[in-house]
Amino acid sequence: MEITYKAIRGTSKGYYILVAILAVLSLAGVYSTWLMHEHGVALTGMNNRVAWGLQIIMAVYYIGLSAGSLVVSGLYGVFGKIDYKPFARLAAYLAMLFLIAGMLSILTDQGRLIRVFIEPFVHFNLSSMFSINPGLYGGHIVLCVIYLFALFREMPRLTKVSAYVVVCWAIVVHSGTAAIFGFVPRELYQSPLLPPSFVAAALASGAAFMIICLVLLFKLTKRHLDGGLVIWLGQLTGVFVIAVLYFILIENLHRFYMVESRDAALHFLFEGFNGVLFWGGMLLVGFIVPLIIFFGPWGKTVPGTVTAAAMVVFGVLCERYIIVIPGLIHPADLFPGMEIVPTPAAYAAYTAVEGVASYTPTFLELLQAFGVLGIFGLMFVLGIKYMPLLPTEGRIPEPSKAVEAPVSESARRAGG
Repeated sequence: MEITYKAIRGTSKGYYILVAILAVLSLAGVYSTWLMHEHGVALTGMNNRVAWGLQIIMAVYYIGLSAGSLVVSGLYGVFGKIDYKPFARLAAYLAMLFLIAGMLSILTDQGRLIRVFIEPFVHFNLSSMFSINPGLYGGHIVLCVIYLFALFREMPRLTKVSAYVVVCWAIVVHSGTAAIFGFVPRELYQSPLLPPSFVAAALASGAAFMIICLVLLFKLTKRHLDGGLVIWLGQLTGVFVIAVLYFILIENLHRFYMVESRDAALHFLFEGFNGVLFWGGMLLVGFIVPLIIFFGPWGKTVPGTVTAAAMVVFGVLCERYIIVIPGLIHPADLFPGMEIVPTPAAYAAYTAVEGVASYTPTFLELLQAFGVLGIFGLMFVLGIKYMPLLPTEGRIPEPSKAVEAPVSESARRAGG
């Protein structure tokens, strides 16, 4: 199967307008991050109780999309599905960019940059996922570069080896990210099922994003894309969504079963904004309706598959929110089975009175998030202009027809 890759021209008025918009968003994000660096995270909606906000939500979301994007590339690199070889370069490039976007989101969350570039390396702690994960993230980017190099140079052996390594590394990376939450002894965090659930949701969102990206790119560049490739990828995304639903079901049944976490589970599922987001945003819009589409008649069409994929991308974003925020705003049970009776001084200082906290991102946090999106977008649109990432067409290869070797008359007679 001969595949021709060609960069886009990138000379249209629309392309330059898009680059300008992304550049403005990037500068706005840099400016808001500079303000945070100068004046501290008091400019955010975070507080002593809610120490992780919008940027951490986006960080785990981008990191998950990185793993899911590698699914499409791994279909060729690991599983040898030649149908998806045309998309391997683009998927690997997106995986690298998503991980960079996740690290930028973490960077913008820190306030003081010394916490990112110095502290993790000076005070390394093998028992802390915060110390382990920076090395995993950096290693993932390096492996993506090696994998891309092998794909560009058409080196089959290096492509196969690097694909296996980068996919396995991605699973470790995203399990490690989920462990930051799942290994914390808080009622709405601690769960051994969170790492596999996180990986399954990452695969679902990444594959769904690739569906949207491929259809849009091929349509905008007027290149042919076989609908069967998109539809099959939608079916695979549906399988990932089923896995996510299973993990979420078991995890929340366990919370209800355990008496000590039952109140937290009620808060998580039925109270406030996170309850609405759980049932309406994640389950209904993000998972259940897409499953009906993927495995129904509309899922046999490209528009239906793209619609369902967009809903999955939104649903996983909701899932990332309810991983991060509810576990912080709900008070931790510091002394199980005991009642905290605050003194007047403690009550005045809010040191013993907990209750349910609140978090609302500020305008500057939104600017930071859009800034990271702008940088990601710039790297992407410039990448597809200056590198041959996109194939000239995406077709399902026809089965090779066997060609009979010519047989001599004497041989034919001998064969009877």
